[in-house]
Amino acid sequence: MSLPERVPRRPGYDVTLHYIYRRAVELFPEREIVYRTSKGIERYTYAKAAERMAMLASALEKEAGVGKLDRVATLDWNTHWHYEAYFAVPMMGAVIHPVNVRLAPAEIAYVMSHAEDKVVIVHKDFIPLLEAVAPKVKSLEKVIVVDTDEVPSKIAGLPAYHYEDFIKEHGDPKYEWPEVSEDQPAGMGYTSGTTGLPKGTYHSHKAIVLHAMATALHLAASGTVPFNSKATILHIVPMFHVYSWGIPYSATLIGAKQVYPNRLLTKVLLELIEKEKVTFTAAVPTVLYMLLTDPESEKYDLSGLTWINGGAPTPKALALLAKKRGINLMVGYGLTETAPVLTLATPWPWQEEKLSEEELMEIKLRTGYPIPLVDLRVVGPDGKPVPKDGKTMGEIAVRAPWVTPEYYKNPEKTEAAWRDGWFHTGDIAVWFPDGSVLIQDRDKDVIKSGGEWISSVRLEDAISQHPGVAMVAVIAAKHPKWGERPVALIVPKPGWESKITTEEIRNFLMERFVKPGQIPKWWLPDKVVLVEDLPKTSVGKINKRALREKYSDILLKELGEGAS
Repeated sequence: MSLPERVPRRPGYDVTLHYIYRRAVELFPEREIVYRTSKGIERYTYAKAAERMAMLASALEKEAGVGKLDRVATLDWNTHWHYEAYFAVPMMGAVIHPVNVRLAPAEIAYVMSHAEDKVVIVHKDFIPLLEAVAPKVKSLEKVIVVDTDEVPSKIAGLPAYHYEDFIKEHGDPKYEWPEVSEDQPAGMGYTSGTTGLPKGTYHSHKAIVLHAMATALHLAASGTVPFNSKATILHIVPMFHVYSWGIPYSATLIGAKQVYPNRLLTKVLLELIEKEKVTFTAAVPTVLYMLLTDPESEKYDLSGLTWINGGAPTPKALALLAKKRGINLMVGYGLTETAPVLTLATPWPWQEEKLSEEELMEIKLRTGYPIPLVDLRVVGPDGKPVPKDGKTMGEIAVRAPWVTPEYYKNPEKTEAAWRDGWFHTGDIAVWFPDGSVLIQDRDKDVIKSGGEWISSVRLEDAISQHPGVAMVAVIAAKHPKWGERPVALIVPKPGWESKITTEEIRNFLMERFVKPGQIPKWWLPDKVVLVEDLPKTSVGKINKRALREKYSDILLKELGEGAS
């Protein structure tokens, strides 16, 4: 008798979020969760959170009519209410859809309509936003409001509930969770829409659980990151950004103390890091820059904190500033489509033993090593892997159990991304012999000059090390001879406004980077433009699309004036 080609299914084989939930209740019931509301700092336990999750799920089912695969949207900050929905909604068989509140109202109306959201859980801060978009979301039936004392009977013409009253009056703490398939969608998200309308993605229970396990395993295996049950984790990554990078799930999995700050305010974050003795957090570089340059920042002890930067490249100057404050900084990388983590730049123990501080920083600022279960390669235009030489650029292509299977209702974009059995990210990188990668640019941001590529990311990193540069973005500007040439948009530090010139920056780059052979001379920017601020996207990245629209013709205009 031969073995079956497929192992028969048995109860308990489905890898769902219920496993993380039950583990937390059974092993860490008294572990603390700290959260901030409009009334101040409050605390409860994993056991209490689990009870409230059951009450929310049963109330959604009984009172709001939420059933299998119905979408429940959230318009919320990083709150314990949001955390409860992260588990309750998918475990009852519905789908959680954290809506990016930083999108334009028209885009929010689009994604909520596209997802066909049935119920929305909304923070009081976003009620005006909801009132503006709800009339355009025909699928929406009910509204549940958090962090407020009073709720009107209707919002935008829809029945409205106070969250606490809703779960107390309609919830059952002994709710029996239904059996859910591991392949059933658990969460939805939308891209930030930098190149058109946001694209919808979704991820199964199995995808989210395996992602949480792989992230936790990689961090633990590194031996250099305190990501374990002793950790205190502050949730800074917005919970409306790709499941907060999956950290609420992985933090619950390991039984860590968790801190939910509500709206992200610089002083609040600094106070929470010090008072709660936070050991681990993650965010985009912009947030780290705000914390380190806040006028009162020096008052707070940030030493012993591990910080994962993601979402945008980390300038070396920012990493050095973090190091001075005792922060262990490293980089992570992922996409909305990949739930999101693909790589983490965690040095291995043998590297810690053998490498210098400078060499270790170089590794920590790379895009990183693939986490477990991620199959990653860097490919050329022919689809074949490029050499692992740290020099040859190509596109990152991946396979992993948590890559979205498709763009929701968008077969054309799906076909463009999934090619030859690999998901193509659009990120241009180099591949190192040790298996790590370093992103050089987005495909749309790389500067194509005279048939060669210039990495705007590497130029930005170099320019950021000038003592007078606060922020910098390098974009491609049209050029009649070379096709494109780099232009640097710089926010100067106070007192440097009259000193930062094109000549000053070119001379700095020449001495620090060109002569030592770190970048070629032809990479030097043709022009430096001083600006008061740099526009940001809905996920906190510098909006290069907006900058290109404004400045892409700047060299043509100057050359035209010169020619006349």
